[in-house]
Amino acid sequence: MDKKRRDMIRIGSALSMAFAAGILKVGDVFGAEWSAKVFDAKSLDAVLKALGGDKFAVSPDITITAPEIAENGAVVPVAISTTLPKTEYMAILVEKNPSAMSASFTIPPGTEPNISTRVKMGTTSNVIALVKSDGKWLIATKEIKVTLGGCGG
Repeated sequence: MDKKRRDMIRIGSALSMAFAAGILKVGDVFGAEWSAKVFDAKSLDAVLKALGGDKFAVSPDITITAPEIAENGAVVPVAISTTLPKTEYMAILVEKNPSAMSASFTIPPGTEPNISTRVKMGTTSNVIALVKSDGKWLIATKEIKVTLGGCGG
């Protein structure tokens, strides 16, 4: 048996015992609970309501980095960053997708509020960065033109 395999067995055994003893919960290891209400929402207002918010403001302190034109809507790179203090949450919404919410991230205290991922876009649409900072909901918007659809196109 090689060392890597033995290490994996050791780690797996330790995690199994921690789960069985109740020391660890699945959410502690694999991330926060998935919220179907948020990801099934069809608009920014519906997403915000599902997250427990009621209003938002446009902020110049949120930056969306993404291409002006995406040649393939199946893999559009999008990054969001902000200089806002006490950032707790960041999300990427695609306005014209069947489900507006594409990705969400909880930002731990002391972490630099900067995320990046790839999203799927069915057609040219506004991409919305939703940020919760110091208890306030803020947004920024950028239009991305899609030349080849990613949601079934």
